[in-house]
Amino acid sequence: MLIKNAIIHDAIHPEPYEGDILIKDGKLVSVGAAIEGEDDVIDASGLHAYPGFVDAHSHIGLDGYGGPTGNTYDYNEMNDIVSPQLRGLDSYYAQDAAIPMALEGGVVTVAAGPGSANVLGGTFLAAKLYGNTVEEAMIKPEVAMKCAFGENPKRCYRDKRDSARMTTAAILRETLFEARDYMLRKEAADGDITKMPKFDMKMEALIPVMKGEMPLKAHAHRSDDIMTAIRIAKEFDLKITIEHCTEGHLIVDELKAAGVPVAVGPTLSNASKLELLNKSWTTPGILAAAGIQVSIITDAPVIPQEYLPLCAGLAVKAGMDPFKALQAITINPAKHIGIEDRVGSLEAGKDADVVLTDGDPMVSDTVVKYVIVDGKVRVNHGK
Repeated sequence: MLIKNAIIHDAIHPEPYEGDILIKDGKLVSVGAAIEGEDDVIDASGLHAYPGFVDAHSHIGLDGYGGPTGNTYDYNEMNDIVSPQLRGLDSYYAQDAAIPMALEGGVVTVAAGPGSANVLGGTFLAAKLYGNTVEEAMIKPEVAMKCAFGENPKRCYRDKRDSARMTTAAILRETLFEARDYMLRKEAADGDITKMPKFDMKMEALIPVMKGEMPLKAHAHRSDDIMTAIRIAKEFDLKITIEHCTEGHLIVDELKAAGVPVAVGPTLSNASKLELLNKSWTTPGILAAAGIQVSIITDAPVIPQEYLPLCAGLAVKAGMDPFKALQAITINPAKHIGIEDRVGSLEAGKDADVVLTDGDPMVSDTVVKYVIVDGKVRVNHGK
């Protein structure tokens, strides 16, 4: 496939440029250079080409669009506050009605997984938004381990085990100590079954976290929760990303010093609890201006998945640099979930995920004309 004469926004260079995009075997072969002689051609004259948009924090496929909550509540375990053994991929429904709507909006890739009811909730997967099964959609089965601070675990387990922020932190620390001990004992056994610790599925699930192979994906809105997450990660020498980061603009210097990626949102929603009181569209722009890696997220279905580009537009309206806002829904979330080698920018060698629009996708009246995923046209509204 050859896309001719597009205005290319590759998410790497701040300024767009006109050129052609050559696709072969589902990959980008050339971006920008003039190319002739291909049979399968899309004339993109006057159209803008973007990487497929990426959301680093979603629950699409696990929530169940259009169904009663009792039948579709597949994103939270509500009986065990420590559930690292759960995997989002085992709840992901590839035929969820929300998925084609998201694709119509140019959102191609998501990290989807458990909610924030539990201190440890299980792993997120990275998926493309097409296909009949999770196996077809999946890019990577496990990209991050969900953990949660603040009001949600307190609210869900107030009458059971968790009633204060210090309790949440203590539960997480205790579990991480146990996981480290389990891992070290297993390593010391060196395959000798007589010396191995008794199999523990929860501890097994945390070994990649303890080894730094998978980050903790820390739900944290308030500034004190954000700092607790960072403090615990530092204590155990773990990788961590901050999810939601609602009060991140209040601790800019601390976040920059910590060097952690942040995912900001969902901002197009009501302040439904006290920890959202300082929610602001200025937050992603302030953090990005400070040199922090910022992704903008929908937390779908809190904000419908297809409105991810509009959330970036509202951040621009509040002062965010437009190019940084584009990166916040393309290359930055790809880095956030560890799949930037495949998606997030228009560069040779990456997956051929291209969105063609008749204008700026961060503006509400822009129309998505084509969505190409892995080199195949999945949405086609012509010119």
